[in-house]
Formats: sequence, structure tokens, C-alpha cells
Amino acid sequence: MPAAWTHLIGIKPQRGRISTWPDAESFNGITCNGPLARTVADAALLLDAVSGNREGDLHCPEPVDVLSAVGRDPGRLRIALSFKTAFTGTPKRLDPAVRASVVRLAERLAALGHEVVEAEPRYGLVGFSFLPRATAGLFEWSGRVPDPLLLDIRTRHAARNGRLLGGAALRWARSYEGPLRRQVGAIFQRFDVVLSPTTATPPLRIGAMAGLSGWQTDRAMIAACPYAWPWNVLGWPALNVPAGFADPGRTLPLGAQFLGPANSEPVLISLAAQLEADQRWYEHRPSVHPSV
Repeated sequence: MPAAWTHLIGIKPQRGRISTWPDAESFNGITCNGPLARTVADAALLLDAVSGNREGDLHCPEPVDVLSAVGRDPGRLRIALSFKTAFTGTPKRLDPAVRASVVRLAERLAALGHEVVEAEPRYGLVGFSFLPRATAGLFEWSGRVPDPLLLDIRTRHAARNGRLLGGAALRWARSYEGPLRRQVGAIFQRFDVVLSPTTATPPLRIGAMAGLSGWQTDRAMIAACPYAWPWNVLGWPALNVPAGFADPGRTLPLGAQFLGPANSEPVLISLAAQLEADQRWYEHRPSVHPSV
């Protein structure tokens, strides 16, 4: 999401690709470290440099070659164009500018020889697995803060919820990951990559969430960013590419994401590098907004 709103390449790698030590895993496995860069090659280089594990890491995937993927032809891939969001019980609306930008990239991918078809993953109730892991992780993390009163009141409330959800609910959420992977991963029996928006809206104005209650903040975050978090639950790779701008003045960057199954970073990087050679995003930078 930071990459989408700043015209950058962003790679969310396979869970465990980059060690989170001294934490055996981060936020019960739903967060990870990954590179931001101006080009695919730089992002791949950084990912290669910082990948690795140490004794005690809970997740230790087999190494993958991301460097050679940059210069490798991805071949003709089957790409699912997806605009569906996972169920959250809160209102969401895809901004027309975001949709148009993702459709434009899909058309370019088709022109490059890929098969692009509209198709949707079956997300099911993935949100019920996310909430206990997120809030319980926040509760554990907040215990490290020297003075809890320094935390935003919304953070303290979320951490309090995590204390309640850190028992049976968290254990259920962890046990449900396997069935979720099989359910969502069924789409990769027909496709190699899923293409979707990274966010549902252009970048928000500074201060847009200031003064909101915790529930209002959650609703606002979900409305703006409903597309990325299911892949955090699954622990699979995703890669953001620039998708243009929401305004004629080119001040508000937009992003699209390539989503893959486990250990698919080389495929995503190879595809992104091919599209980058066609689009040459790095030659353009967001302009300064007139109001600044």
C-alpha cells in the first residue's frame, strides 16, 4: 500500500523470506518485511540482499532466485483480473480512476502476449482469521512500549481487543489458515497470477483519519485498502507496480498488484520487469500538489 501511493515498486515476499528476528514471526504471521524501490531490479536486489533466516525463525521457506528473474522472459502467463474484495461487513467502493488504471495495465499485459481473463478468488471468511491475529499481535507489541499512554487511544483499544482474542479465537484463526489457502489457492489451478488493485482509492489527504474513533478508523482503512490484507493472512507473495495517476496533474499515484501462490516471487518479479520495460514508470515522478 505504501508503494501504491508513492509510485514505487513494493514487494511483499513469502512469509519468512526475510527474518523478523528477534520475533520468531511478526504479528502472528500476518506482517513481514519487504523492499520499496524505484525499479524492479533494485527491489529484487534489495530482496536478495536481506533474505534469509536464523535459528528460531518459525517460517523458513526454501530460497528462490529473484535476481535472474529480472531479466528472464516470463513466458505467456494466464492472468486473472480481479476486482472482488474479501467480506468485511463494512462499506467499500472501488474508485473509477483506480479501476480504469488497473484495466489499462491488464490491456497492456494482453498486448504483451499474456492471457488475461476476469476471475475472482474465493476469499470466504478470511477476515475472521485476520482480526484475532492482528489485534493479538498488537497487544503483544504494545507491551514493549515504555509508556502505554504514549500510544494513540485507538491503538490502546485495539490492543485491549487483542487481549480478549488472543486465546481460543487466535488458535482457531491459525488453524483455519490451511483451509483458506486451499480455498483461495484454487484459482492457481487455472491461473499463474492474479492482478488486482492495490488500494480502492487514491491517496488520502493528510489528516483524513485524525480525530476518528477506533471503529470509524477501521472502517476508513478498510474502505481505502481492502485488497492487500488477505494475502497477509495467506503469507503468499505480492508485488505492487505503479498504475498511473488519479488526477491530470499527476500528483496522486495509483498502484496495481500481482498476487501469486507460495514462493512465486520470481514469477511476479519477471512479469513486473517485463511490464516496467513497456511502461518505464521510473521516468515519471509525482508532481507537487497545487495545495502544497
